[in-house]
Amino acid sequence: MTGPVVVLGDTLLDRDVEGVVNRLCPDSPVPVLEETTHVDRPGGAGLAAVFAAAQGADVALVTAVADDAGGARLGTLLAAAGVQLYALPLAGATPEKIRLHARGRVLLRHDRGGPAGDPGEPSEAVLRLLATASAVLVSDYGRGVARHPALRAALAATRAPVVWDPHPRGPAAVPGVSLATPNESEARELAKAPPGASRLVTASRGAQALRRRWQAGAVAVTLGGDGALLCHAGSTPLVVPAPAAEGDTCGAGDRFAATATLALARGALVSEAVQEAVAEASAYVADGGVATALPAPVRTAAPAVVVGGGDRIGAAAAGEVVSRVRAAGGTVVATGGCFDLLHAGHVATLQAARQLGDCLVVCLNSDTSVAGLKGPERPVVPQGDRGRLLAALGCVDAVLIFDEPTPHAALSWLRPDIWVKGGDYASGGGAETLPEAQVLARWGGHTVVVPYLDGRSTTDMIAAARAGRGTAGWPTSGLPAIVRSTAEGAA
Repeated sequence: MTGPVVVLGDTLLDRDVEGVVNRLCPDSPVPVLEETTHVDRPGGAGLAAVFAAAQGADVALVTAVADDAGGARLGTLLAAAGVQLYALPLAGATPEKIRLHARGRVLLRHDRGGPAGDPGEPSEAVLRLLATASAVLVSDYGRGVARHPALRAALAATRAPVVWDPHPRGPAAVPGVSLATPNESEARELAKAPPGASRLVTASRGAQALRRRWQAGAVAVTLGGDGALLCHAGSTPLVVPAPAAEGDTCGAGDRFAATATLALARGALVSEAVQEAVAEASAYVADGGVATALPAPVRTAAPAVVVGGGDRIGAAAAGEVVSRVRAAGGTVVATGGCFDLLHAGHVATLQAARQLGDCLVVCLNSDTSVAGLKGPERPVVPQGDRGRLLAALGCVDAVLIFDEPTPHAALSWLRPDIWVKGGDYASGGGAETLPEAQVLARWGGHTVVVPYLDGRSTTDMIAAARAGRGTAGWPTSGLPAIVRSTAEGAA
């Protein structure tokens, strides 16, 4: 592979809720599910990207993400899976699918998020990504990403093999795709196949009709537990049987399409790619489906940290501010850090950052994140208090607390126009050396540095307190009580 594998399409937030049913609702004859566990995961194109990344590929996902808490959660889950998120703006809410399970069986699916919103324009980085991909999987879930004119033009121009996983509510595949992968009901609906013929004849006719209509190299109709039927330039289709497998089939189509895409990226023939995809999808179902195939980092990724302290803290608050400013054509600015023992140097940096745009979102390291970066004795001020102090500043519009070592997942969702960093970076070679610069480049954002005030350092404050001495401008007696008690406890 010479470039990343790119997955393009609509991403949803899926939640699987497991519980027990021991009684009926007293006011209606329906079962009451008592939740025991739940798992959030990317759905749609996001799930296909997770599967591709789990097989060792360098994966980039081009999808539309809303400015809401669901979008923030998707950013965290995709980062945990090792997927690079190239997010398009999305009007409206993040679509969610919630499945309620009892004893391994689905009782009900609850969809929310409303009708599909229109995805925004792709950045130049997205268009370059499609041009340099080793293979592209279009995972269409009928919500608009695969219909975007600029993306379709880029897909038609790419020299990489393109696999198109269609949806009945979605657009036609762009001409010249290497492989289309509808399931049999999708093929029947898309091809308007007449009733009355046998299953294989119907699948074959549908595949051939779609291949001609879409000018596709091949069409593989997936047949569930019976494998797949592949139609290409020859008149005789290839039937690829599947090993016997029983289990949860949710996500099997995504697994099939992702596996075929990776095989084509490695240079496999289409027939070889389809055979590998059938075997992989069958093994996926037999092994327990998405419940066991989801990588551990995704299953255990912590949700966005929510603390009290007003309506300016949390993903919902940050998303509302960003959405409002973008709608008005303004500039979104973000900065980040631990902000342990908020001092004048921090305030100067935040004020300078706010002057660069129309809102400032602070990405704040959680207690877990700070301890991982600075050791078990930090932070000295808990995240709830740190978040409230920051939110109380007039120059801060919202605070987003994150658990990861870096703010990359939060940035992929927020997509600020400007990312500001202060301190030693100002003398270390410029903004281009910032680790966040590569992330900002995905949507055309910029990184800048601003210096701290001389002599202001949280680390120095804590060290001075523990040594029982003051620092320039900071007598020990004036330090916060929590620092003095920390110093006394360490003595």
